[in-house]
Amino acid sequence: MTISILLPYKENYSPKSAGAVSLFVKDTSTISKYKKEILIFGSTKNKEYLSKNYINIKHSKIFLKSSSKTYVNNFLLNENFKKTKILEVHNRPNYVSQIKKSYKNRLFLYFHNDPLSMNGSKTLGERKKLFENVNKLIFNSNWSRNRFFIGFKNIKILLNKSSVCYQSTNRVNINFTKKEKIITFIGKLNKAKGYDIFGKAIIKILDKHKEWKAFVIGDEQREKINFEHSNLFNLGFKDNNFILDFLKKTSISIVSSRWEEPFGRASLEAASRGAAVIISNKGGLPETSSAAIILKKLDVNNLYKEINKLISNKKKLLTLQKKNYLSFYLDHIYVTNIIDKIRDLTPSNTIIRTNKKILKIIHITNFNYRFDGRLQYNTGRRINNGLVRLGHNVLTISDRDILNQNKKVFDLTGVNHLQKKIINSLENFKPDLIILGHADSVSNKTINIIKEKNIKIAQWFLDPVSKFGPDYKNNKKRILEKSYIVDTTFLTTDPSSLDFKIKNSFFIPNPCDISFEVLKNFENNCENDLFFAMSHGVHRGYLKKGKYDFREDFINKLIKRNKNITFDIYGMSDLQPVWGSKFVEKISRSSMGLNLSRGKPIKYYSSDRFAQLIGNGLLTFIDSQTQYDDFFSEKQIVFYKNFEDLSEKINKYKIDYKERNSIARNGRKHYFKYFNSTLVAEFIINKTLDYKINKEIIWQK
Repeated sequence: MTISILLPYKENYSPKSAGAVSLFVKDTSTISKYKKEILIFGSTKNKEYLSKNYINIKHSKIFLKSSSKTYVNNFLLNENFKKTKILEVHNRPNYVSQIKKSYKNRLFLYFHNDPLSMNGSKTLGERKKLFENVNKLIFNSNWSRNRFFIGFKNIKILLNKSSVCYQSTNRVNINFTKKEKIITFIGKLNKAKGYDIFGKAIIKILDKHKEWKAFVIGDEQREKINFEHSNLFNLGFKDNNFILDFLKKTSISIVSSRWEEPFGRASLEAASRGAAVIISNKGGLPETSSAAIILKKLDVNNLYKEINKLISNKKKLLTLQKKNYLSFYLDHIYVTNIIDKIRDLTPSNTIIRTNKKILKIIHITNFNYRFDGRLQYNTGRRINNGLVRLGHNVLTISDRDILNQNKKVFDLTGVNHLQKKIINSLENFKPDLIILGHADSVSNKTINIIKEKNIKIAQWFLDPVSKFGPDYKNNKKRILEKSYIVDTTFLTTDPSSLDFKIKNSFFIPNPCDISFEVLKNFENNCENDLFFAMSHGVHRGYLKKGKYDFREDFINKLIKRNKNITFDIYGMSDLQPVWGSKFVEKISRSSMGLNLSRGKPIKYYSSDRFAQLIGNGLLTFIDSQTQYDDFFSEKQIVFYKNFEDLSEKINKYKIDYKERNSIARNGRKHYFKYFNSTLVAEFIINKTLDYKINKEIIWQK
C-alpha cells in the first residue's frame, strides 16, 4: 500500500532548518517496515531535503485565495498521491474537511500542538466533526489527547479511535565521566519558553559557581531578551545533530516554559543524553522524562535553588543523570513500531470493550510471597479479594517478589525480567484492565505498550502525599510519574486537599475485608484498654536502630499521663512490631484502639491500621482534623481534638463499657457496609472503565 504523509504548509523539511514535525516524520519513516511505500509531501523553499522520498508541492499564490487551501488542493491533484491507501496529515486539523471531499481511504490526523489552540479543532463542534471524519487521531502526549476530548460525554470512544505517539530520538552510549560543567537552554529565546526566567537564574548561578558554563541554543526574531556573562554563550540556531552531540557533554538542561507545551522535544533529548533535567509543570512536559525535577513554582528563585542543589550535590547530580538515561525508552524504533501498528490493517490490535459483567484483570502490586505469610494482611490483598468476589478473572503479578527472585548479572535489579513477564502476560491473558498498586518498577515503556493495546490502566496509592507528611517529595514523585499515563489514580487522601493536582484522581478509603477483620472485640472482656502499633520495619520485620517516629513522643506522653490505662504498644521503645496471625492475636486483647498516622493530619488520610482497628470491633479514636466526621457519627467512632481531649475520652470509655461497646459495634457495622474491599474494588473498576455507579458510596461526593 502507498502511505502519503502531508506536512503543514511551509513546514521546512531540510537539514538546516527542520522543525519538530519534520524531524519526527523523517526519523520514523526511514525505519518503518513500510518505508518503501511512504511518500512525504510538503512545501519548502529549501532545495536540500531530509530524505529522498520527499515530494515538494509547487504552487503559485492566487489572489484572494487561501495559500493553505491551494496547497492542499494541489497535493490532492498530484500524480503521486493517486494510489494512496493511508493518508497521514500532520498538525493541520483544518485540512481534514477539504481532504474528505475527494479522498475516501484511511485518514489519520497527528496533533503536535494543543488541539484547542489550532484552527479546525478549537471548538467542541469542530473536534466532534474531526472525530467523525478521521480513522485515527494520534497525539504527541496524553495531555494533548485529554485536551482534545474536553466536552465529550462518552470518553470511552477515545480508546478505539485515538493513540498517543510521543516524539523520539536515537539511542547512544553515554560516558558520564566525560560530562562537563555545562548547563543548557534549548529553544525559542522568549518569555513563553521562560528564557527570561532562565537568564536571571543562570546569571546568579554563574556568579556563584565560577567553574560552570551555560550555553543557549536557539533564536527569536520577534522578542529580544539578552543576558550577558563571561561564562554564558549564545550559540544561536543549530541543527538537530549538533544539539544531540552537544547534549552528550551537558550536565544540566533547563526547560522552563510558561506555556503549556504539548510535549517537549528539548527535555526528551536531554534525558536521552543523560543530562539532569529541570522542567516546569506545564502541558506534556512531565511526560518527557520519568526522572526530571519538576519546579514547584516557576520563578527565578525556585529555578536557581534547584540548579544550585544539583551543582552542590555531585552524587545527586550523577544519580539523576543516570536515571534519566537508563529510563529513556522513546527511541526511533520504539515509536516507529507504534506507528506501524496503527497503520496495520489487521483489526487484532484493537480491543473493543463492552460493559460486560466478567472482566479479565491483571493486578500488579506487592503480594509479599517472599515473607511466607507474615504480611498477608495488606491492602493489596484486600483489593484483590474484592475483585475476585465481584466474579472477575484476576491474574496477580507480585512485582517486588519477581524483582527479588530474578536478579542476574545482566539484570542486577530484575527489572527487565519484570517488564518481560508483564508483556508476556498481556499476550497470553489479554486483559480488559490493568490495576497497579505501588508498582514503581513497572516502566513507562511497559505502560505505553499496554496503552497501545487500548487497555485501561488504574493505579492505587496508599502512602501519605501531604507536604506535611513523611517522604513527601518521594511519594509525590512516585504518584505523579505514572499519573500522566494511566487512566485513573486512587488515593487514601482527598485529592482536592493536596498542594498539587493529579488528573482523574479519586479518594478511596482503606478497605476492610470480611476474611481479614474477623474479630468482634466489643463482645469480649478484653485484658488491655488501648492498642497501638507502628510498623516502620515492614519488610525487615523488626525495628531498625536509629529510626525515629514523632508518634513515639505522643504515645510516651499518653502513657505517662494515663497511668490507670493498660496500654498494649508495639513498634517502639524496643517492643518489636507484630505481623500476621500474631498481630490478630495481640489486637484481640484490647477493647480500644488509637489510629494515629504519621505526619500532620490531612483530609481523609489514614494508614491501613484504621480498617484493622474498627474492622475488628475496637472502639477507635481518630484525630478530628482528618474530617472523618463526613462519614461517621459520634455513635460510630470517637473523634479527639487534641492530646488532652484524647486522654479524657480514653478514661471515659474505659469506665463506660456499655457506651464503648455500643460505639465499637456501630462503627464496625458501618465500616463493613460502606468501606469494604468489594465496594472499593468495584469503584476502581467503574471509574476506570466509565461504568455507571449504582451503589451508594458515602465517601464520594
